[in-house]
Amino acid sequence: MKVLFPLIVFARRRWCGIGRVCLVLLLCGAGPLVSAGDLRGSAKEFDRYFRQLLKKQKIPGAAYVIVDGDQVVAMDTYGVKVQGKRDKVDLDTVFRLASVSKTFAASMATVLEHEKKFDWDDRVVRYVPELRFKTRSLSRQLQVEHLLSHSSGLTPNAYDDYLEANKPLSKILPRFADIDPRCAPGKCYGYQNVLFSLIEDVIFKATGVSYEQQLQERFFAPLKMANASVGWESFMAATNRAAPHIQTGKGWRPVKVRKEYYLAAPAAGVNASIADMAQWLKAQMGYYPKVLSPEVIDDMTTERVETKRHMRHRIWRDHLSHAGYGLGWRLYTLGDDRIIYHGGWVAGFRAAVAYSEKRKVGIVILMNAESRVIADLTANFVIDITGNGRLAQAIAAAKKSP
Repeated sequence: MKVLFPLIVFARRRWCGIGRVCLVLLLCGAGPLVSAGDLRGSAKEFDRYFRQLLKKQKIPGAAYVIVDGDQVVAMDTYGVKVQGKRDKVDLDTVFRLASVSKTFAASMATVLEHEKKFDWDDRVVRYVPELRFKTRSLSRQLQVEHLLSHSSGLTPNAYDDYLEANKPLSKILPRFADIDPRCAPGKCYGYQNVLFSLIEDVIFKATGVSYEQQLQERFFAPLKMANASVGWESFMAATNRAAPHIQTGKGWRPVKVRKEYYLAAPAAGVNASIADMAQWLKAQMGYYPKVLSPEVIDDMTTERVETKRHMRHRIWRDHLSHAGYGLGWRLYTLGDDRIIYHGGWVAGFRAAVAYSEKRKVGIVILMNAESRVIADLTANFVIDITGNGRLAQAIAAAKKSP
């Protein structure tokens, strides 16, 4: 793939059909970026691949955005908000972000830690005294940093079944007194939702301001994320929202919006549109330094724990040389680049966000269906723009598959 040195990208906004906006890139001097022609080509190939797979899987609705630096290259939608109805997904349609919500919680916590509101090595029991493991000395070893890096040492997804039964955290926390971590905190990886969400208590007790208010004032408002919100009530209050769908023997069926995981807001409680997520992606890549400073981004994307099993994923395994987890972000080494990534899946929705650390090109995809096709779309786009594969090959393979 061609890289231009040096290069500056300017952009002129133009509308590309109903509900679709793209930018014409104009080149004139500084910083290594994928060439505009190559990226536009990748964006067109991706759009074909996106529509091909969604049509094949009969996905009800979805949206995507591709960002190059601080500019939107392509942003478009597919399908309807509710299967069987005519109301189409648009750029402002709100989806549940599921575990992509963790990127918001980690970002907020990192901003506050850099403001000295608390320290990463603070003991969690200082903020959540009711948390106890079976061996109490291990409780005192659990630090704030371990919550956001999934390095508590516990078996993955501990007590997620209680979240799925809509149990509040206050009813779940006493259960931890019956178990011990399988390794000392900080020594091994185990994905968590309940423990991750304790960062909400840390933030409130350290600042006196609720987690939801912090997100609204520090992220949503300054980034002009007009449709973003936290919680079930806010999602249900949105008039332009996508319905969740599950797959049945007769195809995709819309279902009620469940409260599960909303009770663990930092883990899975954020709602947003694709237009909002374009702004969030730019901020994560460093283009809103007053919101997320380079130091904050660097801290979040510094590996805390290795995640070897992610290198065995059927799409990534031929390309990754290393996999780890920072704070609220997966970190994948791919060739001479790192991919900063997170995916989400909850009760009828899927979401994914990924960007190239070196090339500053990223993608977000949102779906109102529990389909694994989002993994193929995200990974193959990233592999393509980093020069490690071709979307054209993925398109051809998809055509041949049943």
